Amino acid sequence: MPLYMSNSAREPQSTPLHSVSVAGAVVREDGRLLAIRRADNGTWELPGGVLELTEAPEAGVAREVWEETGIRVEVDELTGVYKNRTRGIVALVFRCKPSGGAERTSSESMAVDWLTPAEVAERMSEVYAVRLLDALDGNGPHVRSHDGKRLVPVG
Repeated sequence: MPLYMSNSAREPQSTPLHSVSVAGAVVREDGRLLAIRRADNGTWELPGGVLELTEAPEAGVAREVWEETGIRVEVDELTGVYKNRTRGIVALVFRCKPSGGAERTSSESMAVDWLTPAEVAERMSEVYAVRLLDALDGNGPHVRSHDGKRLVPVG
């Protein structure tokens, strides 16, 4: 007996396609948060990117943060799951501690900086700022959706 039945013979079905990305909410001992200014569009965001097919999420976070910023991290915990409904991207955000390295830019980042929470709110769009600020509140993991510009209310 099939686990599900398809109506594909009668009407075309579309299979949703999603990509999974990972990002690091890297918090220094002084409370400052690591951010990059993206080289492709100039926006301030968390360091992160697409999770590779055979890669564990924690390894992907560490790799992406290192590649984009030159900072090595210890991954602490998942603090949020964020879905961009427009682009079909599910982002897993992990709080991390810096463990070495030195800030540098890359082909993906034109600037790397340690921001205060107030600077995060000023420089980043809401959909990215909330990911860093959620990582600070200790009430996660948070689950949120957005349309690429604004958070979408649950329901």
